[in-house]
Amino acid sequence: MDHMELEREKGITIQSAATYCRWKDTQINIIDTPGHVDFTIEVERALRVLDGAVLLLCGVGGVQSQSITVDRQMRRYSVPRLVFVNKLDRVGADPWRVIQQGRDKLRLNAAAVQVPIGLEDFHEGVVDLVEGRAVRFGGKSGLEVLEGPVPEEMKGEVEARRSELIERVSEVDDELAEKFLAEEPITPAALKAAIRRATLANKFQAARLPW
Repeated sequence: MDHMELEREKGITIQSAATYCRWKDTQINIIDTPGHVDFTIEVERALRVLDGAVLLLCGVGGVQSQSITVDRQMRRYSVPRLVFVNKLDRVGADPWRVIQQGRDKLRLNAAAVQVPIGLEDFHEGVVDLVEGRAVRFGGKSGLEVLEGPVPEEMKGEVEARRSELIERVSEVDDELAEKFLAEEPITPAALKAAIRRATLANKFQAARLPW
């Protein structure tokens, strides 16, 4: 959506641009805001009208100075947000380091809702911790989504990461906490509902990975 000649020349967003997409029966309005500090006023304008935001963090560079500024702005306007860790196919990608930086530097109550299947040149998909399924890229340019069971060699890590996710959400959601303390099975529907409640209440930030 970078339509200005200078934006294309510099490879950055200068002016906020709006578009939309449809997901099932819902229309989602999307505002692409600048990331550069010189155009932070554009971010301020957009945050006043947002229902939610996506905080984009580089899977290699992690939390950067402008990430801190934008997160502070989102707090000022009480905007619920997701964390999206991208560029996992790049050399040096480490989503767990980035999520920990989000906790340390941004004071986010963040936990991954997905585990990557491979990193860097071997990144081929993710495991959904809520639904307990593997999602891989297939077909031309990875446009075909292939679902399947969790790889056998990843089951230990997936179980540990799901337990961490449940614990962090339980700390801020009473309904899930009751199930957790009673040692009841946590169904995907119950976990998904708890994540939604905690996110809207600005008490939890789900960290998603590219797939």
